[in-house]
Amino acid sequence: MPSLDGAVLLVTAAKTGSILIDVHSVASWYAFGGAYSASKAALWSATNSLRIELAPMGVHVTGVHMGYVDTGMAAHADGPKMLPTQLVTTVYDAVEAGEYEVLADELTQGVKAALSGPVEALYPDLRGTNA
Repeated sequence: MPSLDGAVLLVTAAKTGSILIDVHSVASWYAFGGAYSASKAALWSATNSLRIELAPMGVHVTGVHMGYVDTGMAAHADGPKMLPTQLVTTVYDAVEAGEYEVLADELTQGVKAALSGPVEALYPDLRGTNA
């Protein structure tokens, strides 16, 4: 018998035109939360694998990356926050357009663009820490 995750994938894959949306956050690419960031990076990798595995079955997989969203989870956070309705609209528009990835805000777009540069560009505090 398949695991619960496996069962969900079997049902999803059985319906051509299905869409799987994974919500990662900017923490997929920018480490600031220890195990939280590591788990988001792992989900990003798993999403890429699922995308490749499920595409031949007609299942579209979209990964969503964003900074803070104005919810209870981010109540303690300073800085700009998206409204939940903004995020949902952005995701729906992206899925409708057949996009594989949603970079929902400027912070996330900037961090993703910086991935091709040196690690010190993302983490300036690393400069000067080498002995």
